[in-house]
Amino acid sequence: MGNCCRRPPARCAHVSSPDSQNSHPLKEIFSIQEASSPQSGKTSLTTIKSNESASGGLKSYIFNDLRNVTGNFKASNLIGEGGFGQVFKGWIDENTLATSRQGVGMVVAIKKLDPESFQGYKEWLAEVNYLGHLNHENLVKLVGYCSESKNRLLVYEYMPRGSLENHLFRKSVQPIPWDTRMNIAISIARGLSFLHSLKTQVIYRDLKSSNILLDSNFNAKLSDFGFARDGPIGDKTHVSTRVLGTGGYAAPEYIATGHLSTKSDVYSFGVVLLELLSGRRALNERVGESNLVDWSRPFISDKKRVLRIMDTRLCGQYSKKEAQTAADLAVNCLNLDARNRPSMTEVFTTLEQFHTPNDYLRTPSREPGRSWSKSPPSFNYKTTPNTNTI
Repeated sequence: MGNCCRRPPARCAHVSSPDSQNSHPLKEIFSIQEASSPQSGKTSLTTIKSNESASGGLKSYIFNDLRNVTGNFKASNLIGEGGFGQVFKGWIDENTLATSRQGVGMVVAIKKLDPESFQGYKEWLAEVNYLGHLNHENLVKLVGYCSESKNRLLVYEYMPRGSLENHLFRKSVQPIPWDTRMNIAISIARGLSFLHSLKTQVIYRDLKSSNILLDSNFNAKLSDFGFARDGPIGDKTHVSTRVLGTGGYAAPEYIATGHLSTKSDVYSFGVVLLELLSGRRALNERVGESNLVDWSRPFISDKKRVLRIMDTRLCGQYSKKEAQTAADLAVNCLNLDARNRPSMTEVFTTLEQFHTPNDYLRTPSREPGRSWSKSPPSFNYKTTPNTNTI
């Protein structure tokens, strides 16, 4: 899925990698303390359709079946690669979810853990625990898993348009039009609002454009829950943890102290919103810009200059009012004092209120920026590793 460059593995004494083929996979997964599954709770967002408990619907796969359906993990089926391992295209029966044969049935994405990656194993546990229990329209669906000897794999729904990162930053890809960008922002905010509104909050911790995947209609879904963890309980404002994530997206107080809260996700959302507005990466050392947030602050804080950050590939085809409102929202999300940032529920409500699909300047047919008129092309989830890590 969206791939993140990982920090050097750091072993935790209470986590061990079970290699026994006879051990029950789900029992071993749910007994791990650090990646314990979140408790189900009712969300206060009435606009969100969700089923918080997946009711044990994950399918258990045999390694040989997944190997066969990917052509023995052949290079032509490779669609992504990162610190966790590699992601391959495979096929399953749409009704039974059993593996099919290459080219027959429903396409899925099969993530294969590098057996030498201890950090990857812990992330595999977290993915199963969270996505195995949470089901929402803006979270990538986990279909099943394989836990056989040292083989750890995950099977996800396939997202044909790949990552948001590819569409924003690859020159060979047609630019995303303004209304689609705002709908993507709304989808991301909806997904995070859902996670933060659970009885036991879930902090995503690694929001970035490469972890946001797009379906054929450009609906955005959060992927890669390897760094997710439960939020604070009771009257606590944060949890203390190791600093994990990607440079340019992580909240400054989290980097400085290891104090993680839902407001850390809000900061990361502000960075992604800036990427949607500007078409610039959070970090881009090649053009001498140390940080997108630092570069943009003088502009987004000045209503007379805010439009200077806008992506030139939009060719001016966007609602100026919406752009200014989105920039104001980004300023609030990027507040250096986490207490003064809005909640993701407030962000989601603001975006829904100010954005209407028809309230923008439509792009003429001769200009770039139109939606795809034919069936969407297929993109890799991640083409190059992001080396800008904390």
